[in-house]
Amino acid sequence: MRILLFLISVMLTAAAVAPDKLRELALSKGLKPIPSDYETLKSLVDDPDNPMSVEKIRLGKKLFFDKNLSRSRKIACAKCHDIDLGGEDGLPTAIGHNRLPNPSHLNSPTVLNTAFSKHLFWDGRSPTLRDQAKGPTQAPFEMASTPELIEERVKENPDYQPLFKSVFHEEGAITFDNITKAIAAYEKTLVTRSAFDDFLEGDDNALSPEAKKGLELFIDLGCKGCHFGHAIGGQKIQKFPLRDYNSIIDLTTVYDDKTKKRHMVNFAFNFRPYHPYPFENRGGFMGKDGARKFRVPILRNITQTAPYFHNGVVKELSEAIFLMGRYQIGVDLNERQIDEIEAFFKAVEGTIVDFDLEEHP
Repeated sequence: MRILLFLISVMLTAAAVAPDKLRELALSKGLKPIPSDYETLKSLVDDPDNPMSVEKIRLGKKLFFDKNLSRSRKIACAKCHDIDLGGEDGLPTAIGHNRLPNPSHLNSPTVLNTAFSKHLFWDGRSPTLRDQAKGPTQAPFEMASTPELIEERVKENPDYQPLFKSVFHEEGAITFDNITKAIAAYEKTLVTRSAFDDFLEGDDNALSPEAKKGLELFIDLGCKGCHFGHAIGGQKIQKFPLRDYNSIIDLTTVYDDKTKKRHMVNFAFNFRPYHPYPFENRGGFMGKDGARKFRVPILRNITQTAPYFHNGVVKELSEAIFLMGRYQIGVDLNERQIDEIEAFFKAVEGTIVDFDLEEHP
């Protein structure tokens, strides 16, 4: 068995692109490392309308974990966005006030690495984290609060008054807008680094041979066309499924790693009834403008954020990879290819960066 595993490893290494070439290719396709220092992070994600500061980040962290912001005093932002569970709750759909489920059966997206997102919520309707934070706090099936009630609750706590005054430099600084600004500042520091970042920064041995093959496949198949940037997602709104699998003609296409070409292997007629998704349409959510357009999910720490897709009906990452291959890029991936892509995804599973904010103003 050991000899067989060794031979497989040797074959994978021999067939793979040289590490320096693969790194150059990944960087040229828009895959970027997460910064390891606060000043670099700040230069990339700071918002002139909500400038980051260490004091604001500390205040935002306190608010992020404060259950008193919810009507019941039982739900904090951290309930659905648990930083120890990949930045979400591990449930098919979010459960909020009075144990109400999300009416569209939407899965809680991760909060990790959203600092780099241009679109937030599954339909991409919010352009910034400070705008996004206003939604769940007020939604009747989430925290079920109001701006006025949230301000009142924050003012109840004597610890908050000097903190808000110090951060926002004004009297009466405890406002709903300032509360969401502080939460957003803290959320921007919830970024993760992994072996993939070490690889992008020059460590040839940071990725296993299988993960390197997965990265190569990820690029060659075109996955990077939607999943790019520091967070490997969150940059675009894209139709899903892109391929019309309801077509009367059903073509099965595979991808040859060696020739880097696609081949049709099966032609058939499709007589199945129409269905908007290649899985159960639980919740009936149809995306932005009802057009099956979704914010492209972040793939960093995707191994920690099951179940998958907007309504959380797909439990296994391997199945999610197969479905994306068939219905988004039009290729039936084989078991080995799925395993290689999953190995790459495991290599982008990281830990939250400790920016040692005590050293910064």
